[in-house]
Amino acid sequence: MERKAGFGSRAIQEAVVAFSNTEGGVILVGVDDAGEVLGKQLTQGMEESIHQAIAAIRNPGRYAVQQLLVGDVPVVVLSVERRVQGFGQTSNGRVLVRRGAMNAPLFDAELFEFIAGRSLDRFEAGDANVDWAQADDTLVAEVAEVAEASGWTADSETKDRLRDLGLLLPRADRLTVAGALYLLPRPDEVLAKTLIEVCRYPDADAIDPDKRVEVVGPIHHQVAEATERVVQELGSEVVVLRLRRHELPRLPMVVIREAVANAVVHRSYEASGSRIRIELRPGAVTISSPGTLPAPVTVSNIRDAQSARNPRLIALMRRFRLAEDVGRGVDVMQDSMMAELLNPPEFVDTGHSVEVVLPVRGGVTAQERAWVREVEARGEIEAMDRILLVHAARGEELTNARVRDLAHVDRFLATQALRRLRDAGFLVQRGERGGAVYALAGDLEPPAGLRLEWDELKDLVCSFAAEESLQNADVRSRTGLDRVDALGLLNELVHEGRLIRVGQRRGSRYMLPGEDG
Repeated sequence: MERKAGFGSRAIQEAVVAFSNTEGGVILVGVDDAGEVLGKQLTQGMEESIHQAIAAIRNPGRYAVQQLLVGDVPVVVLSVERRVQGFGQTSNGRVLVRRGAMNAPLFDAELFEFIAGRSLDRFEAGDANVDWAQADDTLVAEVAEVAEASGWTADSETKDRLRDLGLLLPRADRLTVAGALYLLPRPDEVLAKTLIEVCRYPDADAIDPDKRVEVVGPIHHQVAEATERVVQELGSEVVVLRLRRHELPRLPMVVIREAVANAVVHRSYEASGSRIRIELRPGAVTISSPGTLPAPVTVSNIRDAQSARNPRLIALMRRFRLAEDVGRGVDVMQDSMMAELLNPPEFVDTGHSVEVVLPVRGGVTAQERAWVREVEARGEIEAMDRILLVHAARGEELTNARVRDLAHVDRFLATQALRRLRDAGFLVQRGERGGAVYALAGDLEPPAGLRLEWDELKDLVCSFAAEESLQNADVRSRTGLDRVDALGLLNELVHEGRLIRVGQRRGSRYMLPGEDG
């Protein structure tokens, strides 16, 4: 126990870290060192200050704040649990432990031994203090099915299988933390804030969401439901090229699912004051998961390095086919975004949480993405080839150096890509060796909307109108523009007096002046 006459952010931080790294403890604010009760009211401002001080700590233990009356005098009680997995550090990097009434720093061999010992413990394998009888029969059956154990009949056999999966304690009929997360209908009622909050914002700078939903339940249900909600909120972009309609998801479903699953299975469940948060904004989806990246993983090596904070959670999530095989999650997200010609995901370690930012918009338009799909129908191409075809469709002549710049590959792979597209008939080569350039094959010419400037498009549409009156759908099918751009172009032509509009709304037709009679 530690007594504080008043609140001080640094002192509270040090006590929380020391208790987290030892056996837990209680901090009494409003009591002096001699034990005299001075009193301290738990106001909203003070509670927020406590949360802010602890938020600055790296990996604190689970904690709770409440007010206690001693007679009629209020005292603030901050209780801190021992951190099971990993260790806490103050905001300036100090590792402290509790020794008697002191918060003692660790150095050299003592620090190394402490860290090595903590690396063997897993919070997910700890006691959730929930009796086996509270496990939901339907959820147990779901786990049995994905574990290929449909013959689980005897109660003792079921328990043995669940122990093998890490969902029951080895020597007691109680659920582990992992077991509570998979086998309880509402694990958030036992493990605080083990849920997903989905917030939709009207614009990039909005502070308050216009829609907020909490996704609760066993974690495999959370992943499936949260993924579906995000997919529905984002919707698809509809593009009509010539006479073909394309529905392009704004983000690939596999990327959303993998990002959500990673947030759920890799989060720190000891961070009891935080939940997983998904923010939907017009330009990006951001998924934030409590806890830092587990060593040796960093933002720079996240594709290659591997480390599992919660291996039992991960293993079972893979059995439910809601997560990729070990070491492939980040690869799938990055490769799938590249294949859809979207900007790559961005990973951020804030020191308290890990964020995955999925850009919804990129440098390639929906019309160009749809055109690439049509090109692919003529023959198989590789993921990196798509961006090369887009730039060729824009009128660029591709060189080896330009391909290296666009696809971030070396000279050898750039040469292979150009030859592959040439041999498939998608590009034509002009020149030899160092002077070779590659242009789009003539029979692959994209719709006008993908290759002409705005003024050129206006001239083209007027030429169409000289042949016959037009509707918005006619412009879309003959140029590749989407509905909004086609309407904008027609409105500009009407405003400039180059076309006239006859009729209203969906019945509107556009023709050259003097031809309405």
